[in-house]
Amino acid sequence: MMRAWLLPAILLLAACGPGPEEAETRHRFMAMGTLVDVTLYGVPAAEAEAAAREVETLFHALHREWQPYGDGALGQLNHALGTVPGTVPTDLATLIAEAERLAEATGGLFDPRLGALVKLWGFGSDETMPAAPPPPEAIAAWLATRPVEYDLGGFAKGVAVDRAIELLQARGIEHAIVNAGGDLRAIGRKGERRWRIGIRAPRDAGKVMAALEAGDDESVFTSGDYERWFEFEGRRYHHILDPRTGYPTEGLASVTVLHTDAALADAAATALAVAGPADWPATAAALGLEAVMVVHDDGRIELTPAMQPRVWFTSEDYGRQARVRSLP
Repeated sequence: MMRAWLLPAILLLAACGPGPEEAETRHRFMAMGTLVDVTLYGVPAAEAEAAAREVETLFHALHREWQPYGDGALGQLNHALGTVPGTVPTDLATLIAEAERLAEATGGLFDPRLGALVKLWGFGSDETMPAAPPPPEAIAAWLATRPVEYDLGGFAKGVAVDRAIELLQARGIEHAIVNAGGDLRAIGRKGERRWRIGIRAPRDAGKVMAALEAGDDESVFTSGDYERWFEFEGRRYHHILDPRTGYPTEGLASVTVLHTDAALADAAATALAVAGPADWPATAAALGLEAVMVVHDDGRIELTPAMQPRVWFTSEDYGRQARVRSLP
């Protein structure tokens, strides 16, 4: 997914230096194939370290359980599909039920059953990238049979972020961000200021296109076509797959969703990217979303009326390309 990240400005300290009650603590680790950054504000150092380590343990545990082809609960379920089904753990069953509900709400644009297609394309591994697209006949065969294998990659990270925030809140921590590769949920504030979030430009590597200030409890999730991609015979292929065609999505370079529910924002960003330039507003409305920003392949930017006042662009060039588009 295209990633949002914390703007460097929020990491600056007051000139006089923070007191113990104002300290900002950051803890980073790798999980779910991405860098996870836990930022806590106003928490004593020892308590912050213990809480962040607990979040890290949580992410690693969920990663093991939700790997589509590993030895955890989801891997075992996928292995058993088509044979004699075993008992599905309650937590996984609840997760799949919620994913299926979102799939129905999006008319199948978000589809947790694409595991076989993801594997066919070679996007199932965090360590390797495909060298070439699958043969057209293999994609046609998948479309004809649609074998069920669960891959919760477009949803599980949001659930993990929500659970991490709930863990911190249970410890009494009120001001924090859990940022999983740029997809994040922020609670509270950084002192007297809101947390500031930067949105990366999909076609200008390393540049911040826009920024927004998160509310006291909001999530920012972005799906984009540039994070995982490869080029073959002069054509670019990315990892966001359209279940209707079996091929990568077309038309939108990125979709950013602002919502209180990280899991919903995660799945919704994927669904809107699949919906494409013409239909993303209807899909957003069907999901009850209000704050959305999309970037088209040609650089045009569209924002919903609710998102417009929340975003400021980092250059006049980006701002000139932005237009407001109402939801139905």
